[in-house]
Amino acid sequence: MIQWEVIGETIYVTDTDNTEIAVNGSDLAVEGLPQSLSKPVDSSVSVTASELQFPNAAVYAFGQEKKWRYELNHTGDQISLPFGNYLVDIDAEIKSYLRFTGRATIRKHPGCSRIQIRFPTATGLTLGFRSRNELPTQTVSIPQTPAGVATAVSHLSVAHHTTGPDRTYPTLRSHPPLLEFGDEVSIPPTVQKEKSDTGIELVVPPTYESVFVTAPLAYYLQANVRTEPGVKPQLSLPGVNRVHSLSLLPTLEQDVQRLLRKTFFLDSLVRNAGPYRTTLSELSLLEALELDASGLYDATPQQRLETYLDVPDAAIGHRLPDWGLGTSLKPVAENARTLPFLLDQLSLIYLPQTSELDGKELVERSLDDFYRSPASGEVAAVKMVKPQSQIGKLHGWLADGVPIDVFKSTPEAYYNRLEFLTNCDETTSICVVLNDDSMAGEHTDVAEIYQQRGEELSIDVEIKQDLKTASLAHVFESSWNFIHFIGHCETDGLRCPDGNLSMTCIDRSHVETFFLNACGSFYEGMELIEKGSVAGAVTLSKVLNEHAVKVGSTFAKLLSYGFSIERAMQLARRRIMMGKDYAVVGDGTHRLTQGKHPVPTTAELETLKNGQYVLTLESFSTREAGSYYMPPVPENDLSYLCGTDSTFILSDEQIQSFLDSSQLPVIYDGDLYWSQELVDQFCR
Repeated sequence: MIQWEVIGETIYVTDTDNTEIAVNGSDLAVEGLPQSLSKPVDSSVSVTASELQFPNAAVYAFGQEKKWRYELNHTGDQISLPFGNYLVDIDAEIKSYLRFTGRATIRKHPGCSRIQIRFPTATGLTLGFRSRNELPTQTVSIPQTPAGVATAVSHLSVAHHTTGPDRTYPTLRSHPPLLEFGDEVSIPPTVQKEKSDTGIELVVPPTYESVFVTAPLAYYLQANVRTEPGVKPQLSLPGVNRVHSLSLLPTLEQDVQRLLRKTFFLDSLVRNAGPYRTTLSELSLLEALELDASGLYDATPQQRLETYLDVPDAAIGHRLPDWGLGTSLKPVAENARTLPFLLDQLSLIYLPQTSELDGKELVERSLDDFYRSPASGEVAAVKMVKPQSQIGKLHGWLADGVPIDVFKSTPEAYYNRLEFLTNCDETTSICVVLNDDSMAGEHTDVAEIYQQRGEELSIDVEIKQDLKTASLAHVFESSWNFIHFIGHCETDGLRCPDGNLSMTCIDRSHVETFFLNACGSFYEGMELIEKGSVAGAVTLSKVLNEHAVKVGSTFAKLLSYGFSIERAMQLARRRIMMGKDYAVVGDGTHRLTQGKHPVPTTAELETLKNGQYVLTLESFSTREAGSYYMPPVPENDLSYLCGTDSTFILSDEQIQSFLDSSQLPVIYDGDLYWSQELVDQFCR
């Protein structure tokens, strides 16, 4: 769902995930009825303007009559469009389209922060917008059996808008239908009609383990899934007379992740033979593998997959981008309800496995004077487990136990997210609660961070102090996008001046996300998820007060700049020795706001002996699998697939310029900084 409003000469566009773009205009006026667009959009508007400015993004212009195709290159050199009918595709955070008849010029505004489209005079235009975060519109009903879940997985792939390599673009994948249990299979007519038949079939044993683990591969390949007792998993491609055998569990997990990553990666390269092209750093690999991109782009799904199967894993393993998300999923019927949400983010799925914690990971401490919680109050004990390392930059845990280093989720978290997306407001509301005056340092820091960010986005910040139990309960039962609680937590709840408040005492949580920065707040956070929240940051044990301040302020900044809750916590807790004391509950991939970059980016900086610097950029988002980014560094003319790090050697002057023009976290000399913090240091 898209909402837009015009204030002055700017169109503000917002979607249900709080993503916002601003389209600035000159001589802008809303008038007339919008023309039809040849692309799917959520909302459109008819305007007249002599100039429009969009956020920096990839831009393509297509002539509707003479089949002209133009692309704004990485340097932003001006494109001059002769008179004609055009559809301009602006690949911003919210997908934007512009239709007009006439002449125009397109260029990157000086500084490359905006895309500028100019017309000779005020011209009639149709603007269309499409959210990248679409809500599910259908529900598939199945029996509560492995065969029923297999049938559901076969139909969830209706979310793909194409069977070609372009399905790697996140804008060409919608949210899969939801899943519910019933006495028999019931597939909505719309789903039956729109589901593509690739002819690919996946056969697996009739167990939840096999169906869950293979679901991501079947979903992406748009395969029909069938269960059969005693069978070894296999892919059947009847159109090319090919059968590809897969291993039984547990090796099946590795077979699935290798084939899915390989297929997705090669599709991401082959799609460059289509109308949407960019100069990818990885493209040379197709030539090295002697793959015909044009032929594969036009091939059938079975023909393309057959070719990919013949590519040795060893030939591309070192070039595969990092995968965004992995999830350990307990193989029980109830967890099948989470598949639409996991597949929407192309999560790999693993069976839960743990290993023993060692002494280095849980250091016994006796620094009571420095703990956020004083000795007078008992902190809830948490028995932690260590998930086995799996592929995925982020990892979710939908299984028993309290995991370290990954986020602990529940099926309710994903359904809670749908409710918030359906009922979203245009303004992000943040409440900072300080319930202990001795922690005013963190309170001051985070309040300033949220307020500063509120000057750039639609964020309202409210500060509250010394709330009694009834007042604090009212806060959690009221509508907030984020609550940052600073104080103490004991076995019977969050401490207030008149006692403790347990989250079991509130009727319903209307707080979307939260950070309970207090000792041992894990169970209070889990209760908030059960009561209606989407995700939040918590602590697993006593935490040092100095560490809590450092993690709290860093987390606040990362969250306000568009990082997901889990990624923000990953980066924030690396600033302290006892980082494993902090965790995320609920859907850790959820984010509160958008950032300066379409996909959240992190930099790592290393000083060389010759006075130069090695700059490495990492850009990824679990909700943007298949996107690409162009590093804003001198003399770079290449784009990189998200999940592929880019590395550059820069001079002192170049690194100063990069830091001064960036707004992103930088890992330098073992600590985490904000780019602006390092400018003065490098200018000395």
